[in-house]
Amino acid sequence: MDPSIAPASRAAVVTPNDSAIVGARALYIGTAGDVAIAPRRDMDPVIFRNVPAGTILPVHAAIVALRAG
Repeated sequence: MDPSIAPASRAAVVTPNDSAIVGARALYIGTAGDVAIAPRRDMDPVIFRNVPAGTILPVHAAIVALRAG
């Protein structure tokens, strides 16, 4: 199966950081609020506002930014 569409085979806690590379294909949001992700290192973060706790964001995230705006 193409690894870009295969089900997840591992999970990890992600701590927001403006420079650490995450490389996630999806994010589980455990606490409600704004989430800022950069799809690639060379891109500005995209902010998802008011994300409810328990949401799975199906996004490629190179970086989960520290500040969401």
